[in-house]
Amino acid sequence: MLGTLPLEQGRATRMAVRRVRRIIRRFDPWTVLKVSLIFNAIGTMVFILGFWVLWSLILQRGIPELLVSQLDGVNIDFEFQGDVYFRIVVFISIVAGAGLTAAMTLGAIVYNLIADLVGGIEVTVLEETYQTRAAAGATEVPVRKPRRPLLSQILPQQWAANATERRTTEPDLPDGPGVAEPDEPAPRRVVSR
Repeated sequence: MLGTLPLEQGRATRMAVRRVRRIIRRFDPWTVLKVSLIFNAIGTMVFILGFWVLWSLILQRGIPELLVSQLDGVNIDFEFQGDVYFRIVVFISIVAGAGLTAAMTLGAIVYNLIADLVGGIEVTVLEETYQTRAAAGATEVPVRKPRRPLLSQILPQQWAANATERRTTEPDLPDGPGVAEPDEPAPRRVVSR
């Protein structure tokens, strides 16, 4: 069945969802700067690559020569300079990326100032928990869903383990919060109502 875990020590567990209200009070401008800089750099590269591919297709189809011949028929002297156009597109893309990065960072700063006055943006999120039912029909007790360990919690332990294996000694490394051995089930906390 969906939403039900196997029987564990006489109890069946199922997923429960509750609504929780959260308020976004602050965006860190430094974090917004880093994320927007990377996002806009990738967007700039995609735009430049797209322009290059489009210009290559236009050249393969012979559209510039066709356009020049049409303009010569009307006595207009015109010449396509692809390298100049490409430089202009690269320059405009870089300026636009830097401008968008500055605008996003400034937006985060302005949001922080406004959120100090108003209190922030209220968001309703769904929080998943496990609920257990006793085999004898007792009341349900919510159990928090075990969190996955963060990469920053796992990697230092693995590096330390690898370093100690090279020295052929095994240290006692404490587990980080929510970190369980792969063969062991994840720990669960029972929350009483």
